Amino acid sequence: MKISNYQNVEAKEADEGASKLKVRWLITKEMGAPNFAMRLFEMEPNGYSPLHSHPWEHEVFILEGEGHVIGGTEEKRFRSGDFIFVPPNEKHQFRNTGKKPLKFLCLVPHK
Repeated sequence: MKISNYQNVEAKEADEGASKLKVRWLITKEMGAPNFAMRLFEMEPNGYSPLHSHPWEHEVFILEGEGHVIGGTEEKRFRSGDFIFVPPNEKHQFRNTGKKPLKFLCLVPHK
């Protein structure tokens, strides 16, 4: 078992195609988690993730803030307390449309 605080994990700039977005890899395979990774994303106002798709699902929980998620041909609003499921191979993007930082947890299977 391991317990730690998210602030003890370095926030790194997110992948190319993102703006004003940092990620903290909270739970990883290297830590002994064989199936899933847990990441904390921190996005500044007007920030966004890359518009992309991949063969695995996303399971997202919005901790703070608000924004929009693009999924396939839809765009939907979300806010603190909402959860989002993005199916495999669906093109998607998260955007912070609020005036405060957006924080969300994202769980994905290890590649």
